[in-house]
Amino acid sequence: MKHLDFKEFYQADRDVCLRAVLASVGDRQLAEDLVAEAFTRAWTSWTKVSRHPSPRAWVVRTALNTRVSWWRRRRREVPLAEDHEIAGSTATDTGLDPTLLNALRQLPRRQREVVAFRVFLDQDTAATAHALGIAPGTVTAHLARAVAALRGELVSVPQQEDLA
Repeated sequence: MKHLDFKEFYQADRDVCLRAVLASVGDRQLAEDLVAEAFTRAWTSWTKVSRHPSPRAWVVRTALNTRVSWWRRRRREVPLAEDHEIAGSTATDTGLDPTLLNALRQLPRRQREVVAFRVFLDQDTAATAHALGIAPGTVTAHLARAVAALRGELVSVPQQEDLA
């Protein structure tokens, strides 16, 4: 019975759900992926979804929530060309001093992200916090730690004998 109910629901409502999600996201391939994921979740929770006042709305809402989840995971990813090797990049590849680049690579991921937004993109604290989904105070703390680590790595303190 469960299988037949879901099958009927899927056949009757998949196109309507796809159109609704497509209108929201504007990309057919993404909409198809989101709707497929939402119907998969509906199948696994069919006893609950079938009692929902509007199972069709449940599927569309689930698809849109899935889009947000996917976006959150992917927004921090940095796509690289397939033939690009991070370890092999040089100052001429990036426009950065190789010593600075190496020091940046040693920072924790979140500190690198904060440095990228605050220093390289010249974003203010609020914009950086919004982009990374963290509090402004956290941005400030990560930046302070990153600057201290970079200063310790890159700035040499003169020895007493150098001063004489």
